[in-house]
Amino acid sequence: MTAPPPADAAAPEVRTGQSPPPHPRDVFRERFLARFKDPAFRDAQQAIDTIEAIAWDAFQQGRKSPITRKAGPEFQDPDYDLSVDWYETRNRLKAAQARWEDPATPSRVLVIVGAPRNDGTCPGEISKTWRLAKLAEAVLAQAGLECDLLDLSLLASDYDRHIHPCKACVSTAMPLCHWPCSCYPNHGQGQVNDWMNEIYERWVSAHGVLLLTPVHWYQVTSPMKLMIDRLVCADGGNPDPTTTQGKDPERAKKIELAGWPYPKHLSGRTYGVVVHGDVAGIEGTRRALCDWLDWMGLIDAGVQARLDRFIGYYEPYATSHVTLDHDEAVQQEVRNATLAVVNAVAELRAGRLSAPDARLPRPRPK
Repeated sequence: MTAPPPADAAAPEVRTGQSPPPHPRDVFRERFLARFKDPAFRDAQQAIDTIEAIAWDAFQQGRKSPITRKAGPEFQDPDYDLSVDWYETRNRLKAAQARWEDPATPSRVLVIVGAPRNDGTCPGEISKTWRLAKLAEAVLAQAGLECDLLDLSLLASDYDRHIHPCKACVSTAMPLCHWPCSCYPNHGQGQVNDWMNEIYERWVSAHGVLLLTPVHWYQVTSPMKLMIDRLVCADGGNPDPTTTQGKDPERAKKIELAGWPYPKHLSGRTYGVVVHGDVAGIEGTRRALCDWLDWMGLIDAGVQARLDRFIGYYEPYATSHVTLDHDEAVQQEVRNATLAVVNAVAELRAGRLSAPDARLPRPRPK
């Protein structure tokens, strides 16, 4: 392993010059008012103008975290003004981790529906992925496990719900990527209502995770990928934003080069994956998901828990639900994948399921 440079060594140059200048007032106003084009808002135009002026001021000042508190003695810099949004999420994750470790806590499996389709938005019809997830939910109920059903299609149908994109802080330096993510909310930029603070807690609370997704253009769906990218902070993320004074890239580079442990905050949980498609891409998508979960330190629940299947191979989309009705084999395979996770959770909590290489030191941690 290459030895890190001394802690007082100069950090590499922080490269800049890509970001355009902030929007001028007219562009900002046009974007802000876009959500009020419904004529029903006309009678409130004066109030909207007042709010727009406040938002413009927050945008100019970069008021990302307008509500803060002193970090306190549990952080490296007790006097740092820490975002209350972040602090409250962090405390929920610590409590969730404590529940996860408590033998008296009921076993829980997080079942994630990756399809963006549901009958509350444009398609007007539920997804096959949702139906497969409901099969898994029934198996978990029968086995006496708690099922936490996370339906990512709500991104497409729920009012102002978002998973904002990852800003790739980790690619500047790992300590700049905080656990949980501190990039959002950004009130000055209007980047709010981010779902990930809740989703992080649901991942931490789970003893097992079952991912179900269709294939969209040889890949997972866009809602699933947004969630995956935002989980990068679970793999090596910095639990103390005061060490980097928020988002100071030069400071973060120095910390990483002095030696960073890359903590795996979700390691030790077990997982299953179900990928379905109709033409191509199922094997590559299943492999990518499993590789990702392996990398994060989760433990697979066995061969039958890693499933990829075509449902209606080269058949019309219009009849795909009917095809699933008749495909009793794939329905049973999804049940088996769930049962494999059930068995793996039991082994995990009894101390009999572990990754054989878990304690081997990595010569190149990242």
